[in-house]
Formats: sequence, structure tokens, C-alpha cells
Amino acid sequence: MSAEAVVETAPIPEDTKPHRFLVASIVLITGIILLVIGFVFSISYGAVDTGAREVINTIFSFNPDDPNQQIIHELRIPRAISAILIGACLAVSGAIMQGITRNPLATPSIMGLTQGSGLAIAIMMVVMPAVGYNGLVIASFIGAALGVAIVYGITAMTPGGVSPLKLVLAGTVVSSLFGAISSGLAIYFKIAQDLSFFSAGGLTMIRWDAIEMLLPIAVVCLIASIAMGRYITLLSFGEEVAIGLGQRVGLVKLGSVILILLMTGASVSVAGGVGFVGLVIPHIVRSLVGTDYRLIIPCSAVLGGVLIVYADIVSRWVNAPYVTPLGAITAMIGVPFFLYLARKEGRDL
Repeated sequence: MSAEAVVETAPIPEDTKPHRFLVASIVLITGIILLVIGFVFSISYGAVDTGAREVINTIFSFNPDDPNQQIIHELRIPRAISAILIGACLAVSGAIMQGITRNPLATPSIMGLTQGSGLAIAIMMVVMPAVGYNGLVIASFIGAALGVAIVYGITAMTPGGVSPLKLVLAGTVVSSLFGAISSGLAIYFKIAQDLSFFSAGGLTMIRWDAIEMLLPIAVVCLIASIAMGRYITLLSFGEEVAIGLGQRVGLVKLGSVILILLMTGASVSVAGGVGFVGLVIPHIVRSLVGTDYRLIIPCSAVLGGVLIVYADIVSRWVNAPYVTPLGAITAMIGVPFFLYLARKEGRDL
């Protein structure tokens, strides 16, 4: 029997019983309903109040001469769409990272990916100030890859090898270093105003050109992530178990890392440093649907979108008419959650 056949016929995890699929279905349906409500409210709410009728007319019969419809079409709809896509990408990235590393605290914002992307964008702004949007996206991908490579490299060189606690400590140190270098470049080369958007995180400046870049990456990567759910589940039980079931561990890890880099890099290049989504959402989903990543990944995608859509609405509401950085809203949720998890899991790390 081939390795692929062995993996396909591998047993379903113990806690993935029929009721887990029912719970996952409820989570998905509820999440989609919340997404629709949040999407409509997001494109209706703002400094210029617009009613439901104007929103519907903009979606189905856009009139470019109507100033309210123009605001909805050019500013608010791209913002709402990007919130859903970015939330889904960051949540799924965190879920996959936690699965392949078996580290409950792993997340792109803690493991150096987000800050690596930010540093690469800062360097690109200094070296090539006139670079286009695609150039910043490429730089973001490279920075994310560099960040995770340094974190894993430092951890692998320590006595005893890689462990969840070491990964978190190395990721925190590398992230702080990258953040400090980015701030230094911003001050010295007078790009602080441009870089502040990426540091704080937000959706204010997103337009349709960003959606044209983000949408295909997000859709392809999310579909690929769902397709890899069974393989990530087996890997989350340990490399020995996965190898014993005929899984090509190296190939699965490589594919997972590529997906994480693409989703994180694209998200950071569009929205900046929006942290803790990949930490909070996968934990909530696992507590509901169990440890099967065939369920965790799609549920994380939906709930991640829900979190960012409503966090963006809160960012506009809390200090209206000014916009609070989106990263600050997610940090208010994520930091206490991180401290709780660190204390809870500390004995096992």
C-alpha cells in the first residue's frame, strides 16, 4: 500500500466523533452568519452614515456619481473584504504553525514572521522609496521567511534542540530586535509616518488594488490548507506517529511553511502588524471541535474573519471619528489570552 493510501486510511483522532462534526457545522454556520452581519455593518458604519438601502444599491447597481456610494465602493467594501481575508489567513497560519510545531503558543506574531515582514518593508522603503505595491509584497514574503528561519536556527543551536518554550523565547527576542531595527530605520531615514501604518496595523488605506493581490493568495492558500488538514493532524501527534503511518513529514512541513509564509506575508503587506489572531482563534476552535485539523482549519478561517471584521468596527467606534490602530484592539484581546496560555501550558513546556 502506498504512503498516500496509508495516510488516507489512518484512523480519525479519538475526540473527532460525530458530535464534533456537528459542533463544527454549527460553528461554521454561526460564523458565516456573523460574517455577513459584520460585513454589512462594516460598510454601513463610518464618519459618513449610510443606510442599508445605499449599501444594497452600491453592491448591485453602483452609481459612481453618488458620493455616498463612492465611499462605500472605494473605501468600505475593500476594507471589509480585506478584514475577512486577513483574519482567515492569520488564524489558519497560527493553527497550522501550532499543529506542525506541537507548540500551543506558536503564532506568526510571536515567532518572528510578522516583525520580519515589517523589517523587510522598512528596508525596502529606505533602499527603493519609489517601489510599487508588488515590491512591498515580495519584501514582506522574504522578511517573513527570514524571521522564521532565524528563530528556528537559534533554537536548533541551543543545547537540547528545539522545544516549544525555546521557540517562544527566541521568537520574542527576534521579534523585539526586528522591531527595534525597524524603528531605528524609520527615525534615521524619516519614514516613520509611512512605517507607522505597518507597525500599528490597520485597514484604513486598503483599496481595490490590495484586494486584487490578496484575494487569489488567500483563496488558494486557504483551500490548500484545508486539503492538508489530515496530514497536519497526524503531524500534530508527533513525527514518529506520522512517519509510522507512512507520511512524508518533510514534505508536509515544507508545504505548511510555504502556506504560512504566503498567508502571513500577504496579510502583513496589506494590514501591517495585526497580532494574536493566530493565537486566540485556533485555541478557541480546538476547545470546540477537538484536534482534527480537517475541522480546525475551516473553522479557524471563518472565526478569524469574524474577529478582524468586528475588531475593525470597534477600532472605528472606540474613539470616533478617529481610528484606533487595529493591532491595539487585537492586542487587548491577545495579550491576556497569551499570559493565560503561558501559565496554563508552562508545566508542559
